[in-house]
Amino acid sequence: MKWYKVDRLPDRSQPFIKKIRIDGHSLCLINYEGELFALSARCPHAGEDLSRGWCADGKLVCPVHRFSYDLENGRGSTGQGDYVNTYAVTTEGEDVFVGFETFMEKVKKMFSS
Repeated sequence: MKWYKVDRLPDRSQPFIKKIRIDGHSLCLINYEGELFALSARCPHAGEDLSRGWCADGKLVCPVHRFSYDLENGRGSTGQGDYVNTYAVTTEGEDVFVGFETFMEKVKKMFSS
């Protein structure tokens, strides 16, 4: 896993959705009920910027068509048939890091299942 430090975080005592760019990817860093999540910032349904949405019931809701995605696994709600990518998040003190699987980790995962 390759880890990237997130700069300029909002106050972590408050819920937030912050659009960040890491290694060429646009992500939503989300603080929901005291837990941090990282998901793709692009809605697969309409291409909308998910960082303009909101969270409800453990899901990120698209601001355009109200499609929603589970914060933990990125799965779309029942009947949607889509998903967004999720990324590992860890903290070290006040620092927050988002992790990306390397190409070799993805290949190993494909053959170990």
